[in-house]
Amino acid sequence: MLRPLNYLFLGFATLLACSPSTQESSSETTEETTPSYPTVGSVDRLDAELDQIISTDAQLELLAEGFDWSEGPVWVTEEGGYLLFSDIPPNRIYKWKEGDSISLYLEPSGFSGEDFTGREPGSNGLLIDDEGNLVLCQHGNRQMGRMNAPLSNPQPEYTTIVGQYEGKRLNSPNDAVFHSNGDLYFTDPPYGLPGGADSDAKELDFQGVYRFSASDSSLTLLSQEMSRPNGIGLSPDEKTLYVANSDSERAVWMAFDVLDDGNVDNGRVLYDATERMGQEKGAPDGMAIHSQGYIFATGPGGVWIFNAEGTHLGTLKTGQATANCTLTDDESFLYITADMYLMRIALSS
Repeated sequence: MLRPLNYLFLGFATLLACSPSTQESSSETTEETTPSYPTVGSVDRLDAELDQIISTDAQLELLAEGFDWSEGPVWVTEEGGYLLFSDIPPNRIYKWKEGDSISLYLEPSGFSGEDFTGREPGSNGLLIDDEGNLVLCQHGNRQMGRMNAPLSNPQPEYTTIVGQYEGKRLNSPNDAVFHSNGDLYFTDPPYGLPGGADSDAKELDFQGVYRFSASDSSLTLLSQEMSRPNGIGLSPDEKTLYVANSDSERAVWMAFDVLDDGNVDNGRVLYDATERMGQEKGAPDGMAIHSQGYIFATGPGGVWIFNAEGTHLGTLKTGQATANCTLTDDESFLYITADMYLMRIALSS
């Protein structure tokens, strides 16, 4: 059961921000992980290997709630560290910082026009590039965009990184990851289009996985075989590209070999969760890759955790349709966006 919550009014929407627990951790009393916020859900452990990355006493913490559909979290190292995440339907990005209240960070975030007729106009996946700029998967604008302002002074002004493939507009970029050489890998399902895959505005007859080259600004279609490409990530050695497919009829996580030229080959199923669809809320969606090769992948029931070989080690049971997750720079916490909620769990160092 959740502890009492404090109401926080932001002007645009009323959010529920969870109060820290009075039972703060202390090195004088215990070495166990003592949550600072109300705890929710559970950790379903399937393999002892999971204990290497999530201690046996770790619990999911509820940080805030009241969002329409929280997505695309990214950890920012400035100002001592804070989290940015999208709330797609109202076209906003929020900021969460330890010890502070939730604040509205950016609006509009994904659609800069007027009279959007679909359900998901806002930004989805968020990234920080090597120059410290906010990069956004923008549903309504149908592009990978860059905010034209410093992180410390956000403004809803954007430069298009890429918005077309072979002269046709992209569907609605969903999630993305940077290679160390600056190349941008991203997925392009139809979720941000009015009417989705059946939208009259859809110009491409497929859902693609792409690579945007940092060296020559070319856009390469890596795969058009996935029906709903969604979350995306690179292995620590950057030799494997992981992509989630959020289709209830083929709910899989794919793995591709990354070639020397940045393109991919040898696409294969890392794990198939199709039979779990409908049994619990959610589908394969966003993901975060740990430096030790562990894959945190949102799916039915919460956040699934795999090792690099694709062994399912366990699941963080959020009880919600869970959209995405991200790691702090020191990998001490995993932050999770799950429907109307923002959660986190402490990781083992």
